[in-house]
Amino acid sequence: MKSLLGKVYLIGAGPGAQDLMTLRGAKILEQAQIVFYDALVNLQMLELCPNAKLVPVGKRCGKLSTAQQFINKQLMDATKKYQRIVRLKGGDPMIFGRADEEISSLKRSGVEVEVVPGVTAALAAAASIQNSLTLRGVSRSVAFVTNATALQTQKSATLPNAETLVYYMGRKDCATIAQQLIDGGRHQCTPVVVVESISLPQESHLFTDLDSLRQHGLEGWGQENAPTILMVGEVFSRAVSQNRLEDRLCGEVNDREQNLVALSHGRRRA
Repeated sequence: MKSLLGKVYLIGAGPGAQDLMTLRGAKILEQAQIVFYDALVNLQMLELCPNAKLVPVGKRCGKLSTAQQFINKQLMDATKKYQRIVRLKGGDPMIFGRADEEISSLKRSGVEVEVVPGVTAALAAAASIQNSLTLRGVSRSVAFVTNATALQTQKSATLPNAETLVYYMGRKDCATIAQQLIDGGRHQCTPVVVVESISLPQESHLFTDLDSLRQHGLEGWGQENAPTILMVGEVFSRAVSQNRLEDRLCGEVNDREQNLVALSHGRRRA
């Protein structure tokens, strides 16, 4: 006998840009009757579900947000009123998205669940700076990491054994992360790329290294509340070196222009 309960779709909204939503996700959103969306979801995504009831459910690291158990209850209650329910999550639902808690809760109650993957931030950031997360002879492994809970519950988090590390939600603790990695054996000159607001018009990049990050964090750079990831590893050496070279050349050009302006003014005064 077919269940009278509605079906829940866990959809990955991707890193931010509306056109990075998958075609399947967009089609389901168009037919959704109710959508529970995270705080990190770009509000332009909600234009894809014009006929749905929209329910914000928070879930932003370090901020006041809706308790997970209450979200589970909201989803369950919605299945008794609607047939097509969407839980819209930033990035991919299966990476730091607490998808398992929601799936388990719904399945225990006999609710049908479908997961629609999305482009996760690490892959979008690598594409944006045109730098692979893996490279033959340099990096054969990648770890996606979050210190959001570990830093609050234990003195020293276990460091992943991978050549390339991508830290999600790492802005607030970036200096601590850098110190942990140096203490754990990473060279202080290990390249770091920080990417903020991935795929959006205001996207920003910072090319640095572990020692600079340890000493200065992200002080004076970027927007405090913007979604940010840290990418660490030798695989980013060329990108960091190229960026520093461009900065140096740009500075030299600016110095020459200022000197020419000063010389021109001096001649006019003469």
